[in-house]
Amino acid sequence: MTLDATPRITARYLERFTHQTVRIVGKVTLLGGEFATLEADGSVTISLNRQAHLTVGNAAEIIGKVQEDLMVKCFQATDFGTNFGKFRMSMGFLLLVACVDFLVGADYAAADAVVECTHRHKRIFYDAGDE
Repeated sequence: MTLDATPRITARYLERFTHQTVRIVGKVTLLGGEFATLEADGSVTISLNRQAHLTVGNAAEIIGKVQEDLMVKCFQATDFGTNFGKFRMSMGFLLLVACVDFLVGADYAAADAVVECTHRHKRIFYDAGDE
């Protein structure tokens, strides 16, 4: 992938992306000191930086590097609050939904479906030479 690419992943993709920078969207389930746990189709442990301000129960997006032990070292954290999933319809979102084979009822299920779509249709979302 290009240097700027940050593939979207869930917990089940952690092993495939060790030593790579990724994006993970999920629900913050635990905060403790310098660590957080994110529920993203499984549990992901995040090593937080000083700029990360997350709240348990809120949705968050983490951009970070997957370590050898599958912990994600946080570079940037965005807290989406509790309104996650109240999407504004846009052409880009409609394209992503068109890739999904089923209707999803939960907000996090939609985020997981987007991840699956980006991995199933890599050429749409990443440079063709990256495969």
